[in-house]
Amino acid sequence: MPGSIEGRVTGVTPEGNLVTDIAVDRLRDAPRDERLSITCDEHFTVGLFPPEHSEPPMTFLGLLAQSGFLELCMVGDSAAMMLGVRAGEKVVVRWQ
Repeated sequence: MPGSIEGRVTGVTPEGNLVTDIAVDRLRDAPRDERLSITCDEHFTVGLFPPEHSEPPMTFLGLLAQSGFLELCMVGDSAAMMLGVRAGEKVVVRWQ
């Protein structure tokens, strides 16, 4: 069943992940693969990943973080610095 959730970036982790106000529980029924897309500012990624993913360095991804909130991550680097995104930026998660 298609869905969409909008939220905002609320902060940045010490590692540079962008923390959103989208609770992981709200994504429980969403697909984890390429049927799901995440847009923040002009940046785009597909899928949702657990904290113990094996994606390669410099991959931009949506992380189902242990904090209980969706985080946007740049593997091995700071998403906040690499993308120039700050608190308050809109985040949209869509799936089919």
